[in-house]
Amino acid sequence: MQYYVDGFRPGDPDVKAAAPGREQPHGGAIPAAVDVLIAGCGPAGLCLAAQLAGFPEITTMIVEPKHGPMEKGQADGVNVRSMEMFQAFGFADKVKREAYWVNQTTFWKPDPTNTDHITRVGIAQDVADDQSEMPHTIVNQARIHQLFLDVMKNSPTRLEPHYGLRVVDLAIDTGTADHPVTVTLERVQADGSPGDTMTVRANYVVGCDGARSTVRKAIGGKLHGDAAHQAWGVMDILANSDFPDLRRKCLIQSAKEGNVLIIPREGGYLFRMYVELDKLNPDERVANRNLTSEHIIDAANRIMRPYTIDVKEVVWWSIYEIGHRLTDKFDDVPEGETTTRNPRVFTAGDACHTHSPKAGQGMNVSMGDTFNLGWKLAHVLAGRVDASLLHSYSAERLEEARRLVETDHKWARIMSAPPGESELDGTDMPRFQKQFIENLEFTGGLAVRYDPSKIIAKPTHQHLATGQILGKRFHSAPVLRLSDAKPLHLGHVAEADGRWRLYAFAGQDDVGTKGGAIERLCSWLENDPTSPVQRFTRENEDIDALFDLRAVFQQDFKSLNYEDMPSLLRPAKGRYGLRDFEKVFCVHHKLGDDIYDMRGIDRASGCLIIVRPDQYVAHVLPLDAFDALSDFFNGILTPQEHP
Repeated sequence: MQYYVDGFRPGDPDVKAAAPGREQPHGGAIPAAVDVLIAGCGPAGLCLAAQLAGFPEITTMIVEPKHGPMEKGQADGVNVRSMEMFQAFGFADKVKREAYWVNQTTFWKPDPTNTDHITRVGIAQDVADDQSEMPHTIVNQARIHQLFLDVMKNSPTRLEPHYGLRVVDLAIDTGTADHPVTVTLERVQADGSPGDTMTVRANYVVGCDGARSTVRKAIGGKLHGDAAHQAWGVMDILANSDFPDLRRKCLIQSAKEGNVLIIPREGGYLFRMYVELDKLNPDERVANRNLTSEHIIDAANRIMRPYTIDVKEVVWWSIYEIGHRLTDKFDDVPEGETTTRNPRVFTAGDACHTHSPKAGQGMNVSMGDTFNLGWKLAHVLAGRVDASLLHSYSAERLEEARRLVETDHKWARIMSAPPGESELDGTDMPRFQKQFIENLEFTGGLAVRYDPSKIIAKPTHQHLATGQILGKRFHSAPVLRLSDAKPLHLGHVAEADGRWRLYAFAGQDDVGTKGGAIERLCSWLENDPTSPVQRFTRENEDIDALFDLRAVFQQDFKSLNYEDMPSLLRPAKGRYGLRDFEKVFCVHHKLGDDIYDMRGIDRASGCLIIVRPDQYVAHVLPLDAFDALSDFFNGILTPQEHP
């Protein structure tokens, strides 16, 4: 974390200096017009708002029908990919400190000697070795909301939600480019009844307003899919039990009574239970059954025989039915008009895809949606790219949502299926354990792979970095910072600030001195008028305002001289022209964690890895591929006028 670049400021460095006159609308004042209006303060909406809050030139408004932030319940699983994203927002360490870490998952099946009882049949590692530097964590969704709210409130714009407001309609004027979306908002009274209405004009609207999304309906979107006609209960409880695995994630299948999923929660005592209840008739809804928390507790005790659970406090509970649904569009542009019209309205999270909670993907995929969208909106509104880039949001996230629904559909069916006879004789791994292990990359959030496009290059030079896959997230690894010998993860230098990362890995004998490949790359980037740094960085910006170049060397830090490094790796920044000492790294030989070996970096020639602002690998190139580097960014960014 870097601060003081524009002068010393006492106090918490997470509280950014306020941008004078750029405080964002919140509280009682309703603006006439905003750049982005976000509907819904769930994970998707807050993730987007937290990103946009960092840009004082963008006016953002986020509305929520409830009269305050969430306090408890709903989602709790945070996969490793989301934890990597939280690192970019600056609060991953807080989550790691507070949360329960899912290190192992145990599997329970009917005991072959007495099928009325369950017995443990397997234990699996929950996060594969070197899958991520982050753990799989469990923490109250409300806590995640608060951490995003803190980022917003501490940002230069001091953004806060407008509570007690909901979107009831919107209209798009395709004949104007000036705030073409008119949004009708309605006040929600304390008793839930409707109050007065008002309108706000917006350049863009993002519907993060849940499965019954008004925004989705306003642009003609519909959720398509099916329901499993299966009722499940979920409850967060404080309880005593003789069940031995209460502090490990457990998947439990009984012979006749159904299934249970146990998720230990933060704090050491609380835990969550997903409990299978009754099958529903094809035309029946959960509400028709009048099920209560007592029904959940009774079912859990039947399933978990011979063990019992003595519930002392039910913190939160709900009854739901499994459904898998997906909308046919994530934005407002009709099929066939994508070449003539750019999106103005988007949906994200449950507003465009719903599924079961068993694989713990709902909150994670929702945040992934808006982490993808946020930097694109920021680029468009800042005039750095053409608005046609916004088509890539639906193209990329719709495909991932399809994969999510398909995988979760299969997993939910396996979780609800009765045990097969072959799985009770002890000769084979249970089917649900096999599927769990096969799904580890998916459930970790790491199976996302975007197809080649304008912002994901073809894998022509993938052999130069076989462990950094084009279209997948940048896989961090340990390095040592040269200036102060601090060990850290290379991926942790990337903040959620809308910048592109350029990671230059030096070849075998390159030490950064004149004539080497790193020096030639830096000199070209800094001085050549055709380089992206020269073409796309604005006159009044720091040289790394858009492109954050970092170099990694193979030598021990004692063999490298910081003062010999190219000037672009020692840039002067801020109003005082202070030198940035944090651009140069080397292999962490002391621990034996060699990033070149771990991520398949070509030792002889090195390479350049281009990473998007949302942490996905966009290109892998030789260090001297200047024309290809120019061509890639020329196809994305808009040249900036220099006086």
